Order: sequence, then C-alpha cells, then structure tokens
Amino acid sequence: MSMNLAGRPGAASCLLIALAVGSANLVVDQPVATAQIGSAPLARAQADYQRDLAEYDAAQQQYEALAQAYWKSVADKRQLRNAKRRNGDPIVVDDYVLAQPPVYTGPARPIDPAPKPEQTPPATRTEIPTVADFLSNAFTQFQFVPRRPNSEIEFKTAYAMVSAEAGLTRAQIVRVYAFESGGDGKYDVQAGLEYDRPNARAISTALGYNQLLNANSVELMAEKGDKFLAALRTKSASLGGEARIALERKIDVVRRMIEFARSVPDDWSQHENLANTPQGLGIHAMNLDVDVGPLLQTQKLLDSVTFARNRGLTRELSASELEMMNLTGDGNGYDLIIMPPDMREQVPTSNFFQRRGYERNPIAIRNNSAAKLLAATDAKMDVESTLQGAKDLAAAF
Repeated sequence: MSMNLAGRPGAASCLLIALAVGSANLVVDQPVATAQIGSAPLARAQADYQRDLAEYDAAQQQYEALAQAYWKSVADKRQLRNAKRRNGDPIVVDDYVLAQPPVYTGPARPIDPAPKPEQTPPATRTEIPTVADFLSNAFTQFQFVPRRPNSEIEFKTAYAMVSAEAGLTRAQIVRVYAFESGGDGKYDVQAGLEYDRPNARAISTALGYNQLLNANSVELMAEKGDKFLAALRTKSASLGGEARIALERKIDVVRRMIEFARSVPDDWSQHENLANTPQGLGIHAMNLDVDVGPLLQTQKLLDSVTFARNRGLTRELSASELEMMNLTGDGNGYDLIIMPPDMREQVPTSNFFQRRGYERNPIAIRNNSAAKLLAATDAKMDVESTLQGAKDLAAAF
C-alpha cells in the first residue's frame, strides 16, 4: 500500500487533504454539538432557578413584614412600660409582647446554575481588631505601653481589691467572671479567642474578665474618667521613686484619653464611632493595664448596681441578675430583674433585646423566656465557677 501511495503522489495528497478536512470538520463541529446539547438543560435549570428565586423572595418579604411588625411592637411596648414607670403606674403582663418572634420557615435561597464569570477575588474581609491592635494603637496614638501583670494572680488580686472597695460582693464578681470568661479566662481574654484552637478568630472586641467592648472603654473614660484619675492620684501619693514617676506618666496618658473620649456628646452611638478610631482602640488597651484595667472592669458592673439602686432596688443583686444588666443593657436588664417570678415564666426573652442582638444570641433564642434565661445563666455560672480561674479570683478576696 505504501509503495502504491509512494508511486502515486497525487492520490496520497488527495488522501491527506481528505483526512485533514475531516479532522477539521470534527474540531469545528464538536463545540457546536456540545452547545446544542447543553443549552436546553441550562435553559430549563435557569427557568427553575428564576421560579425558585421568586418563591424565595416572596417568602422572605412575607417573613420580613412579620418580623418588622413584631419588633416594632416590642419597641412600642418598651416605650409604654417606660412611660408607666415614670408615672408610677404598675406594670402588668400585657405590657409585654407575649408571642415569640416569628421564625423564617420558607425555602432556602436557590443557587444560580449559570456559569460564573471569572472575577477578581474579593478584598480581604475587615478583621476585628485584637489585643495586638489595641497595644499598637495605644503606643502610636498615646505613646503608651500598659503595665501588664507579672502573673494572672497579680491582676486578679488588683481586681478583687478594687471591686471590694466599690462594694461589689465576691459572689457577684466571681460568678460574672465565670460566665463571661468561661471560668478560666485570663485578664486579656478576647471573645472568640477563649480557647487555644486552630483557626480561632475574634468575634468582637469584648475584652477581659467582664468582656468590655471598645465602646464600653471609651464611654467609661468619658463618664467616669475623673474618678479613675482620682484613684490613680491616690495610689501615686503612696509610691516613691521610679514607680511614682511611671504612674504619673500614666495619669497624663489617662487624662489625654479622657479628653479624646469627651470630644463628642455623651451618647452610645457617638462613643461607638470613637471606639473604632485608632485613638479609641488605644483606649481599649487600658483594660490590659494592672492599674487601670481593674478600674474599668469594676466600673462597668458598679454602674449597673447604681442604675438599679437609683430606681429604688436597694437589695443586693444576684450575680445572674447583674449579668442580665451586663448582657442586655442596664435599662432592659432592670426591666427583667424587677419582674415578679410568675411574669418571668410568661414573658419572652425578646422583650429585653434589640432585634439584631437577639438574632445573634443563640442563648437568648434557646432560653426564650425571662425565667429560662435567668436559670440558664445561673446554671452556667454554677458550672464555670468550679474552674481554676474562678477559684483563684475567689481566693483573691
């Protein structure tokens, strides 16, 4: 055969040309055939997706209408209760929303079957600042490095002394510490980083034994800064040499931080804005200082006790009641803890939260009445008060 082809070059050329044309036809025709085969299923899948998406959007709109109406009723009832308390009128169970929040039960969001075009990778998600950021900003903004304790016991001893002088009890301090820090948290523990595990990441700026947010630190500096300065000056007067010089420098830093914290009106949203600036993050680093940190951590709890006392609740708050004020805010927490026990069984937890805070709090959702939330808090405190950190703090009193 090859000899015959060799003897007839024209035939060989014709054969090669025919083979080439056939190959070319196969190469050209294949994508067209694939497109014809794939386009119909894709079109059907896209039609199904659009139908499912419309159903999902309709279900979401229906749920959102219910949710907005529900949370508006919670806010309206709260305003009503506040007005009744100002007027000295009794609060009854019908002054609360007694239904649980609506739960979305519609379809999940469908997945678009259309091929995704190549995109530039999204920008890295903004990370929640951590202890390293607080320290860095304290240094760059205020030329300050906190005096960190030589041991955990040193910080616990300072905290116990400050809180006892403020009139807080050992049970209140130890049990709130156990609840907030997991029973063995260190003075620099941050929410989300309580445990040494791979890929752990901060979930908020909450820091220390009572898990103060950066906005708490700014607000406390603005509102109680003069009290902190007085305590530090008293301590300075008892010192001498280098220790006194170092504390005097710290007092000047605290004074500058107070000036910054007071550069806006005394309003929580304004303090939140300041807290996320470099200076605000630097102020948050004061929680790590063994002289100032215990003052900040104690004051947050003392403010709740004072809030309740100023409204006529003179009895000692249990640790779980104090935690309700710490968790939901003084006004909402006070509303919950003065409620008679029989009403606590009937009133949903949602009455004491803003919508966003409630929906991000699985404990509040799971323990969906005031009574259940208090009981769950006490139970958690019981367990975590047996851990070593809580025992060490109790021994420091």
